[in-house]
Amino acid sequence: MILREGSQHYEKISWDDVFKIAETAFSQQPDRIASYSSGRSSNEAAYLLQLMMRAMGSNNLADCSDLCHVPSTVGLKEIFGSGTSMVSLEGLKKADCVVLVGSNAPANHPRLMNELIQLRDRGGRIIIINPQIEIGLVKFSSPAFPIKSLLKGGSQVSSLYLQPIPGSDAALFIAIQKSLLEQNFAKLDYLKNYTEGWEEVISFAQNTNWERLTETCGLSHEEIEEVAYTIGTSQNVVFSWAMGITQHKNGTDNVRAIANTALIAGQAGREGAGTMPIRGHSNVQGFGSMGVTTRLSDDLKQALEKLLGQSLTLNEGYDARGLMEAADTGKIDTLFCLGGNFYAANPDLLQAERALGQIETIFYVATKPNLGHFHGLGHKQTLVLPVFNRFENPHKTTTESGNNYVRLNNIGKTHLKGDLISEVALIVEIAHRIHGEKPIAWGQLNNTDYVRSLISETISDYKDLTTKDKESKEFLIENRIFTEPKFPTDSGRAQMSVVPLPVLKTPELSLFKLPENVKAIAVILGSGRSYAQHNTVVYREADKYRNMPHRHCILLNSADIKKAGFIPHQRVTVQGDRHHLENIEIIPGAIREGVAFMFYPEANCLFSATTDPDSSIPAFKRVPIAIYAP
Repeated sequence: MILREGSQHYEKISWDDVFKIAETAFSQQPDRIASYSSGRSSNEAAYLLQLMMRAMGSNNLADCSDLCHVPSTVGLKEIFGSGTSMVSLEGLKKADCVVLVGSNAPANHPRLMNELIQLRDRGGRIIIINPQIEIGLVKFSSPAFPIKSLLKGGSQVSSLYLQPIPGSDAALFIAIQKSLLEQNFAKLDYLKNYTEGWEEVISFAQNTNWERLTETCGLSHEEIEEVAYTIGTSQNVVFSWAMGITQHKNGTDNVRAIANTALIAGQAGREGAGTMPIRGHSNVQGFGSMGVTTRLSDDLKQALEKLLGQSLTLNEGYDARGLMEAADTGKIDTLFCLGGNFYAANPDLLQAERALGQIETIFYVATKPNLGHFHGLGHKQTLVLPVFNRFENPHKTTTESGNNYVRLNNIGKTHLKGDLISEVALIVEIAHRIHGEKPIAWGQLNNTDYVRSLISETISDYKDLTTKDKESKEFLIENRIFTEPKFPTDSGRAQMSVVPLPVLKTPELSLFKLPENVKAIAVILGSGRSYAQHNTVVYREADKYRNMPHRHCILLNSADIKKAGFIPHQRVTVQGDRHHLENIEIIPGAIREGVAFMFYPEANCLFSATTDPDSSIPAFKRVPIAIYAP
């Protein structure tokens, strides 16, 4: 369907008219055409998207990973030469300690929870680092272990649970490094043999005084010593994290600090040990593997040039935040959104609505409606194009998990009636109309067997894809799993570097222009998903595990509620640097004093985008806010 300029309603449109509009929309200058994508789609659709865009000369391939795990990719690739997990799920079975940081795995990564329960059962230890106590990280009932759930009310998860100051993770891990050194747990021979730059990292940790470290992270010397002791006395340690680490203005430094800690402990490049970012949904990692990124590698660039028979002269490219800024200054004419919710997933929804409103034509390729279809509207026309989901496709597709496992999805069926098409068919038809049959046979790319053959030719990690496809085998991308300390860097050694301590300022009420004579408090806000939510899609209003009855709540420590003169369940106004939300209910919860939690994406309107200079990710997890009431 299409929403035309000046209209208040979408109307039905034929696929033929869609493709005619696309022909015109994609005839703009390459730097004025952009895409945004979500990992909901298949590898085949992702590969075709980047191939179509780059054949036009555009590198504007923003992706949802730019808003979640890009610091992991940037930081790990810099240190280890590979930006993904170096631990497989099978390898995790051999760990006896997991350090899990900034994750609500029970809601967002339930498959991981079974592994953690089994680790505890075999005598292993789990260290949780999170400013908020998540009940499922204390005790978890898994359907995989029904007897425990029935007789014991679930399985114990955490051995240690630390609640640091949000944004202080780099300082905390430098403190852990210092304690590993002081307790003689640092593996100096390992560092000498398998790393570079380690002397400076060791020196920095040794020479940073304890008072500065503990004040920055808000944890005691004794707590940090216990964490270091647990790591140092374990055989195989996995360091795992999610967006509580990455969504900071120093998110990449947080990742570097964790990687440095793993190396100092000698816990990288061994079976059952290493770094394991736990990425989000479905195929978000596969999109990166397929080249849907502005950070195009030299190897892939050369392979694409050979495939296309032409030199690729590409613009620098817009990542997700760069794309929003470019749209806001009138630099984008056409935006093609392959899944995702580009509008609501960004901070500063006032800017998002204004920026998207300056784009002439927006295509939303979707399986369900989202807020962007109503608030992220193009200036001239907005098209919402329904497609089959991954398991309804009339052809085989592949996806990649966050643990580097490639899955084959068989031909599917749908209960839906109507003229839906697949994402592959949609992209191929647009590309064919733009590019014709040169330099490759675009018309043949409806055959996903052919697409996979091109993937195996051009994506080095997928060189075995065609063989595995013929054998109908799912497979692990082996060259990303490191069972010995030899890394795909130029020297074969891990590249360590000093991570600076974060400079954190406590929010003050003077930052906000509040009405006079109000009860108020300034705190640090972190936004996140509820227990009944997938990305921006909400399935239930209530979050019973946090005792939050609806989406318009703010979780606060009881001491902060009392300090401000509030009472539980009182309605207040929450003010950020960009906007405010009224009628928000206060919920007391197990969260660190001085910290608040609200739901994403509703809270995104409150704050402007402060980004990490190394990865451009917005800081969703340390937002200064004021809470006030008459």
